[in-house]
Amino acid sequence: MAVSVHIDLGYEFEVKAKYDTVFALLSDVPKSVSHFPKVDKLTDLGDGVYKWEMQKVGSAQVNIQTIYASKYASDPAKGTVKWTPVKGVGNALVGGTWKISDNKGKSTRCVLKIDGTVDVPLPGLMKMVVEPVVAGEFEKLVEKYIDNLIKTFGGEV
Repeated sequence: MAVSVHIDLGYEFEVKAKYDTVFALLSDVPKSVSHFPKVDKLTDLGDGVYKWEMQKVGSAQVNIQTIYASKYASDPAKGTVKWTPVKGVGNALVGGTWKISDNKGKSTRCVLKIDGTVDVPLPGLMKMVVEPVVAGEFEKLVEKYIDNLIKTFGGEV
């Protein structure tokens, strides 16, 4: 039995770095992921597909490790980096987009959307307890990721 937790996050921010700098980092999956906290291992499966293995969270008796794969595609002309879930890898399906736009050479606007599902191997009765904890943890990780990126890009405008 597993509890499925839906993740739906959206963020917008503007940084001081130039568009080319921002796009280059966000479209380079290993470089971008290096800013994401608690990633245990990132594996290049080829053809734009990367497998994420997050660090285990919880206690020695009860712990959760999120593992998933996504296929990445970037389009510099549109200013997008998109990833789609790859089924059959791990216990989560995660997709999303970065929309990056140049603000007249003064700054770069970043819009991040993430949509996914994490399956937690616990009884269905635990859903009301587990869902806010897992969703909250994922949100904290993404917010730390964004903070790390903002620092790398010289701060917010």
